[in-house]
Amino acid sequence: MTTIESSTVDAEAIELSVKYNEHRYKTPGHEGWEHVPTPGAANKYLMISADCHVNEPPNLWVERIDEKYRHRLPRIEVDAQGVKWSVVEGYKPIKIRDLRMQGEDKERAEVGKSDPQVRLRDHARDGIDAEIIFPNRGLQMWATPDPVFANAMCRVYNEWAWEVFGDVYDRMSPLACIATGDIDGAIAEIERTAKLGFRGFSLPCKPVWGPGSPDDINYNNPEFDRLWAAIQDTGKPFVFHVSTGKDPRGTKGNGGAVINYVIHSLAPTAEPMVTICASGVLDRFPKLRFASIEAGIGWVPWMLRAMDEAYEHHHFWAFPKLSAMPSELYREHCMASFQEDPPGIDLVREYDLSGNFMWANDYPHHEGSWPHSAQAIERTMGHLDDIERSQILGLNAARFFGFDVEKLVAAR
Repeated sequence: MTTIESSTVDAEAIELSVKYNEHRYKTPGHEGWEHVPTPGAANKYLMISADCHVNEPPNLWVERIDEKYRHRLPRIEVDAQGVKWSVVEGYKPIKIRDLRMQGEDKERAEVGKSDPQVRLRDHARDGIDAEIIFPNRGLQMWATPDPVFANAMCRVYNEWAWEVFGDVYDRMSPLACIATGDIDGAIAEIERTAKLGFRGFSLPCKPVWGPGSPDDINYNNPEFDRLWAAIQDTGKPFVFHVSTGKDPRGTKGNGGAVINYVIHSLAPTAEPMVTICASGVLDRFPKLRFASIEAGIGWVPWMLRAMDEAYEHHHFWAFPKLSAMPSELYREHCMASFQEDPPGIDLVREYDLSGNFMWANDYPHHEGSWPHSAQAIERTMGHLDDIERSQILGLNAARFFGFDVEKLVAAR
């Protein structure tokens, strides 16, 4: 048996970290910009990250959930060969690997704590004025075919999130997590968390967890009208975060990391956007506002054209008839968050979407830009004007989620 010294492995990990993070430092600068994304600059843009994550305590659900659910919670199991597996009710088992991250990769893996003061220091490094927070481990709350169990896990997370961030909610704002397959339970949790003061609600991309079938209830079903009415009554927005509709690890073997990220994680987030825009929900509930989170924006112009094409050219099949074209309904009601997405940014002006996109650094995830967001913004947004950048970097999120802009600027 060949033994590899850990120092050799660490040296290789450091080398790979340097190689694959080198692009994060590249920037053409911001010459001629009226405002800048540079942390600490007097003329810095208001920057609200519409997608950040928090590392919850590993024992959170074990300690707080109803005892009848405890044996069903996500857990780690060790097989006869000593291999550790992550076991989650709606996922295939996932082998736990020692990735031995180093350099910036290791730093990102170790931040994202729930301590507000630590998060403030991390955000100051990146120029962030406020954040919308999503779970980390808690993204598994929807990974079950039992929506009542999912709602029990969501309630535990929501209670903990308000305890930790309620006093700093003007800058650090978790959304209330809701399992929509349990419509009665979802409405009760929407009403409860709205009264607490949550800015909005995070719904799963599909109400029924899994790959989906025509027989599964989906958001175009009139049974959800009660849910939409409850959300509309709160006056608050709702969002769909990636990887909350089915197992995002659908492909094994070569290229799996890329295939799973693009096809099984990002792409399914488009479904609820099209579903709501095309099904008449917005005509019945015209005050609803919603967004896709972390799925990028490059696909949005294509989606708008595809929806309109289907509605016009397949008019003999397209029911119900809508009060406006699907693309118009999207522009009026919808948002999308992204990290770095040059194709989407390139099409902002051509497709009149500067009011529909929200930037995020996805702290602390590796696909995000933290702590080099200024360079990422300078690389991708140089052709936009100051108003467009201001909207995308913070003002759209402030309007959508209800942040007090003057208070955020004064808090610097």
